[in-house]
Amino acid sequence: MTETGLSAAASRYDRKRDQIIAAATELINELGYKGMTLTKVAQAIDLNTTSITYYFKRKELLAEAILEAAIERYNRIVDQAELEPTPFDKLHRMVWATLEQFAQIRSGDAPPVANLSHIRSLNEPLRTRLSDQYIVMFRRVRRFFEEEDGSRKHLATAQTHVLLENLFWAQAWLRRYSLGDFERVAHRFSEVLAYGVSGAGRDWDPALLTLEEPETVKGLGDMNIAFLKAAAITINDWGYRGASVDRIAAELSVTKGSFYHHLQSKDDLVLACFDLSYARVSLAQRAAERIEGDHHRKLCASVASLLALQFYGDSPLLRTTALYALPPDVRAGVIERSNRMARRYAGVLIDGITESSIKAIDPLIAAQMIMATLNTAYEMRRWAEVQSPEQAIKTYASIITRGLIPNR
Repeated sequence: MTETGLSAAASRYDRKRDQIIAAATELINELGYKGMTLTKVAQAIDLNTTSITYYFKRKELLAEAILEAAIERYNRIVDQAELEPTPFDKLHRMVWATLEQFAQIRSGDAPPVANLSHIRSLNEPLRTRLSDQYIVMFRRVRRFFEEEDGSRKHLATAQTHVLLENLFWAQAWLRRYSLGDFERVAHRFSEVLAYGVSGAGRDWDPALLTLEEPETVKGLGDMNIAFLKAAAITINDWGYRGASVDRIAAELSVTKGSFYHHLQSKDDLVLACFDLSYARVSLAQRAAERIEGDHHRKLCASVASLLALQFYGDSPLLRTTALYALPPDVRAGVIERSNRMARRYAGVLIDGITESSIKAIDPLIAAQMIMATLNTAYEMRRWAEVQSPEQAIKTYASIITRGLIPNR
């Protein structure tokens, strides 16, 4: 074969490979790793399964390619941000470039990008290999917030985690906005991430809340409650696929048969965990509404209570990354319930803006930022455990109240 022929063959190979990755990305985002099969990928692009295995021998190798492509796309966004002169400019470039990518995906001008939470679904050594690639990208972003002497590295780690998780979660709530609104959304999103929600002169002022037991668990037996608690932690740590029934049962020193005696399936368990999580958020919000003081103080109270649960509680909120384990119709209902929690925070923010305890920000966007920042706090448990609870909660909460770049 001539050099020209070899080049044409390589080009055809790359195009077909990219087509497979794009189709598989859409499936993994819609159905999760469990639902993304080589057969479904083949059907999506009118090929047979044998044709797919010519490019990817196993499903895990295809998943690795999907996630490597996603990390590379986010690395290109970091490339752009690194060229900006100031911390705010870097942050805003990250936000705008991410939203621009989501806009291109929605309009069909770019292939879909995988949710990086699927990394947890892979077995070793792929899981560690991809995690290492993500960590390299994470450290690049962390340098946006670090001082040259490294004195702020601890805080910068939390800031970077919150920024990236908010960018990833944005694709879920951006569906409510038209593409024509994305530029305005990017500015308002950058503003609340950079400078927080607290009004001028307002300090961190949390009241101690006593939260009632959620109605969700009343009437459940002790073993059912224990399964829910163990499952939330195990799924958060290992992902849906990694959180096998055997692993959850082992946490409680019971048999696999005991699990199925109490719950019909693992999917039912995930849904029950989400029910419990949102019940806890709602209880914290309602308890905060009853305390005396302005709406900034009420917001601080609910945030502090939920961060204590996330950092130190035995029944943390289930990470939204577990959404992909649910069937699409059930997942939509769970996301809608999350949006209701966010709208309640938006109401608190609107009331606070009216009384000037909250600065004039977009309350709907800020509420989504608060929900994402609280939900992802579980992953900062190791970060929190080297500090006193009071200091860890205050420092992490400052990202909500004062923002990622508070010197304004």
